[in-house]
Amino acid sequence: MDDSERHGGDTPGLSLREAIRAARIEAAERSGVIVELRDASLARLSMLNEMLDPIFEDVPLDHADLFDRGLMPGETPRLFVDMVAHVALGRDRRTFRFLQDTRAGRRVLAESTNPNDIVDAVTRYIARRLIAREQAMVSSLTPSEAEPIPHPAPHHPAPPAPEAPLGQRDAPRGRFGMFLLGLVIGAVAAIGLSALYGLPVSLR
Repeated sequence: MDDSERHGGDTPGLSLREAIRAARIEAAERSGVIVELRDASLARLSMLNEMLDPIFEDVPLDHADLFDRGLMPGETPRLFVDMVAHVALGRDRRTFRFLQDTRAGRRVLAESTNPNDIVDAVTRYIARRLIAREQAMVSSLTPSEAEPIPHPAPHHPAPPAPEAPLGQRDAPRGRFGMFLLGLVIGAVAAIGLSALYGLPVSLR
């Protein structure tokens, strides 16, 4: 008995082994296309990244921490400008899309097949970030740290010298009075002693 008689005379269908082999061939072909597309996207984004080099060289060093530029390979390659903005390619692998992630969702900041247009859009974005950082730094300064506004100094007459207490003002006068009193007492005592010792002499 042959196989056709064993299966009731019907033509045997596709075996699982053959189906797996065909699926592997399709996956290999599809992955090859994906790799080619990914490599093409990486090449275009690398070109754009080099065009942005002069722009990022002009960023002041004290604001360089605002930006984290880097080319991220993967299934969808991306060129990051900072943590929330990046450039990717559209489905046609020719259109550059400058995107920003916000609380309200993803925004398209610019879209063009011309890389120069994207460079201009990224430059404007960097300028806005720098101005926002400067304004935030100024508003966070305390009044003592902010630049003082010059004002003319008001003219006030010099205050009079404080008067000495009453006891201190009369101290020289009191000492002089005590000196005179001592002189008078000394003179009286001298006269008294002269009279006392002189009297017996005059009596003899």
